[in-house]
Amino acid sequence: MDLQEFAQDAVATEVAKLKKQKVGNGALIATRPKTGEILAMVGSKDYFAEDEDGKVNVVLAQRQPGSSIKPLNYALAIRDKKITLSTPLADIPTCFDVIGQPLYCPVDYDGQFHGLQQVRFALGNSFNVPAVRVLALNGIENFVDFCKQMGLSTLSDPSKYGLSLTLGGGEVRPYDMAIAFGVFANQGIRQSLISILKVEDWRGKVLEETKTKDIELTGTRILTPEITFLVSHILLDNNARSAMFGESSYLNVSGHPEVSVKTGTTNDRRDNWTIGYTSYAVVATWVGNNDNTPMSGAVSGVSGASPIWNRVMKNVLNKAEEGFYEEGEDGHSWPLQPDEIVGKSVCWTSGLLPPGDESNPGCQTRFEYFLKEALPEKDTNLRMDIAIDKTTRELTAADSPPETIEIQNHPVLYDPLKTLYCLDCPLPTKAITIHYPLPESDKSNSD
Repeated sequence: MDLQEFAQDAVATEVAKLKKQKVGNGALIATRPKTGEILAMVGSKDYFAEDEDGKVNVVLAQRQPGSSIKPLNYALAIRDKKITLSTPLADIPTCFDVIGQPLYCPVDYDGQFHGLQQVRFALGNSFNVPAVRVLALNGIENFVDFCKQMGLSTLSDPSKYGLSLTLGGGEVRPYDMAIAFGVFANQGIRQSLISILKVEDWRGKVLEETKTKDIELTGTRILTPEITFLVSHILLDNNARSAMFGESSYLNVSGHPEVSVKTGTTNDRRDNWTIGYTSYAVVATWVGNNDNTPMSGAVSGVSGASPIWNRVMKNVLNKAEEGFYEEGEDGHSWPLQPDEIVGKSVCWTSGLLPPGDESNPGCQTRFEYFLKEALPEKDTNLRMDIAIDKTTRELTAADSPPETIEIQNHPVLYDPLKTLYCLDCPLPTKAITIHYPLPESDKSNSD
């Protein structure tokens, strides 16, 4: 009850602060991943609010998740060994030509493109173009099926969706998102949520009871601990998200540094989410307006739902880590590294294994985690003769005049969609076109 009252106050207080940003409502659900127990549920800022239909429980409503659905997309691709955490993805102007749909040309939240981005930083900074590339690798039908397995009950016919699905193009319930993120928190096991543990009559006779130890044995394995470790590690890595969110944001919980978290804001700013977890707890928060009117441009992933999430996550973790919810609580905040996960140094630019040895790696390196059976190849410092537009020094585009084209030798990389990226050329200004569905030959892991 203490947590419930604290969460209700946090939602009401923080939503009131966002009045100038045209935010009218908020909602929250907090759960225990091991059992699916609902620790707190706040359906609106005030049950009696008339301006926002306060009696509507938004935790059970269908809303667009924005980028908060991206971890599921990346988890599927990592599971199927289509990418690793160091796979380079081209964050460049790109249009996707999907059969039967208008040309789709996504842009990042800041309206810019960021060049070659390895998966850790692409997900951590929530860049949109790399996420759409990963969904093209996965395939929409496979992704919808995987989302259902993770607990998202409202995503149905894959033909209804396009590649914007990974940016929140479908509608989900906060209730279901808590189940899905609980899979990451619970080392791959999905638990249904439970709100009532025991029913007694007025004499104290137990009419029905569910013991939490029994619940732990009823979950369904969806992912291996290795996959959830990799995804969770990206989402708790403050360095991996600092380029877009800064080093000090509401995504950092004071006293609890090992919390995995993902934000989400729809392009039209009608929904803003923050969902985070450790093995102790999952907290999913949402702010917006019940009538779907947009919020102002000042609301973002770290200024809307995040303050609510931060306050409640800190409160619930303070209790959980002290064993408040179960005597002898054996959870852990930092994801435990499974035996089938290994750490390797990779080249900072390419994400491939260094061409040299430890004493002379042959490239600037950084540390990364991998599945033992899915290591990247060695960097060969690939160079190619490529067509360059002399006037822009960029790779040539389809409309480059013949007289401006010159063949030059440059260091290059291919991303998993076989997009050629010149490492020492300016960032492209003209969009390339990728046709979807992909040819079968383009679906292999380019590492």
